[in-house]
Amino acid sequence: MAADNLPSEFDVVILGTGLAESVVAAACSRVGQRVLHLDRRNYYAGNWASFTFNGLLSWIEEYKAQQETPNTESEQGWVEKIEEGEDVLPLSSTDSSITNLEVFSYTSEESEEEEEVVKVSMANCFPKDSGATAEESSDIPIEAQDSPDDSAQGAAESQKQGVESTDPSDNEQTPETQQSSQSNEGDKEEQPITNPAEAPVELKKKITYAKLLKEGRRFNIDLVSKLLYSRGSLVDLLIKSNVSRYAEFKNVNRILTCRDGKVEQVPCSRADVFGSKQLSVVEKRMLMKFLTFCLDFEQHPEEFQGFSEKPFWEFLKSQKLTENLQHFVLHSIAMAAQETPTEDGLKATQHFLRCLGRYGNTPFLFPLYGLGEIPQCFCRCKAVIDTHGQRISCNHFVVEDGYLRDEQRAKTSHRQISRAVVITDRSVLSSDSDQQISLVTVPPLESSSPAVRAVELSSSSMTCMPGTYLVHLTCPALGSAREDLAPVVSRLFHVPNSPEEEPVQGSEESEKPLALWVMYFNMRDTSGLDTSCYSLPSNVHVCTGPDANLGSDYSIKLAESVFNQLLPDEEFCPPAPNPEDIIYDGDGAQGEGASFEEENGPEENGPPSESSEECTDSATQRPNTESDVQIPSTEE
Repeated sequence: MAADNLPSEFDVVILGTGLAESVVAAACSRVGQRVLHLDRRNYYAGNWASFTFNGLLSWIEEYKAQQETPNTESEQGWVEKIEEGEDVLPLSSTDSSITNLEVFSYTSEESEEEEEVVKVSMANCFPKDSGATAEESSDIPIEAQDSPDDSAQGAAESQKQGVESTDPSDNEQTPETQQSSQSNEGDKEEQPITNPAEAPVELKKKITYAKLLKEGRRFNIDLVSKLLYSRGSLVDLLIKSNVSRYAEFKNVNRILTCRDGKVEQVPCSRADVFGSKQLSVVEKRMLMKFLTFCLDFEQHPEEFQGFSEKPFWEFLKSQKLTENLQHFVLHSIAMAAQETPTEDGLKATQHFLRCLGRYGNTPFLFPLYGLGEIPQCFCRCKAVIDTHGQRISCNHFVVEDGYLRDEQRAKTSHRQISRAVVITDRSVLSSDSDQQISLVTVPPLESSSPAVRAVELSSSSMTCMPGTYLVHLTCPALGSAREDLAPVVSRLFHVPNSPEEEPVQGSEESEKPLALWVMYFNMRDTSGLDTSCYSLPSNVHVCTGPDANLGSDYSIKLAESVFNQLLPDEEFCPPAPNPEDIIYDGDGAQGEGASFEEENGPEENGPPSESSEECTDSATQRPNTESDVQIPSTEE
């Protein structure tokens, strides 16, 4: 629609569609305010956005073009619209919140046509009269039949692995040799294989760049990586506001850690602790005793007396916990640094434990189709507004930090977040299921390097194509994202020097997932800033971008704070009236999974939704699966 078709007055104008701005827009609209919600981008959610693989490549190209184009700010066209007594707030026409973006592809560049040629050559490996195909042969089992085939170099690689050549001169047989081969076929089937070189070789089809592009719409790649604590501010707000009806979630199945170069599962719930094969009987008792204390540590100040000013790491040592247990508690449960104060470490451990069992056996949820779904649950912009220069009046103006010019934050200092996105061919820790969603904690590799967290997503999260995993790595920045995270990427994954490189069979590298595609970038973190430091008019309110923490509590509290400045006498995000609220008779109250203190296991499917509606997308039906979680619209 054209700008001149809009009303000339609004109560609140909000610029930006990140999580905080979207929540403020929804909260103001709920209490009857006239809200105009805008964004200059052609996608939702700002730095909270999710992209398909092809969409992400377009975003990368836009970023590169922006870096090469000089920023020319023009005041022509709007200066004459400023009235007497009004302050001018010029905004930036470019976003400088993303820096140091680097992309590396380790997949073959072959096309779909080349893949077909390879498929034909593979079929020629089998005699015509056998009736067998490459997929049906018991000698060369092929996995993932809908995945792309090996490249032309596959024949040479197959030779290295003991697969017979397809060269007709090598396979030429006389009638006598054919008869001899047929007569001995039955005997060969009964004879055990004694030479490893004669064993069947499993050829896993390579995933090519062409395949990633072809299946690009199956990816939903987040710019920021976060999980939802089941008893965090965001889940509480989704429940209170009834916005939970517009999204679906998956349980995070596993908490993993990287220790001594190996990835292992962290026992954190009661069932995990007693079922763990990693811990001795003594360690199980020690860990249970300590975690039970952490649940209500405020009631036992004598236990941590004298450690209030000391690091949490020292307190853990004083509890006579083994090094194994100290590692699990510090890095994977509290997710704290060694210098974290003891009381902060205890609070983090307590929060983790209290979130257990609400919707599953870990404290975390992940939204289907990516984190970018969450801001969209709170807002749905429907129009494109041109730039003819219409004047629109408002009582309050809420703006995303990314729209401010660098000179407007000249007196402030900010931090950076280092991010990496990795597409891999398998999980960092194999299991019976290939549909796991995992949180991986990686302690500092060196004393000067940061701790890193990784969220590994399978195709069940609707964020990547089948046969691949999407891994998000995040840490506070000390240098560029590549400097901070490349060592961790190399620790967790096999990063080849070229697409043709294969790890030596049986080596440590061959046990790692293959990195197919990697993107590094830094994101500005202004969450620690006092917004009063900005030189802005009193009715202009700034929403900062994502912070480096795993949860979203900061952004939700910021949205509530901004709302209270706008409308101090109104309720923040009250629930919207709906038929379900009116006819609900109270039967079938919400059930919960087992908390840390309870003996029973958690519910498999999470809590039932009190709404009978199925959440659907405008383009895609989203049926529930057994592991999907629907957060109830209301909670008693």
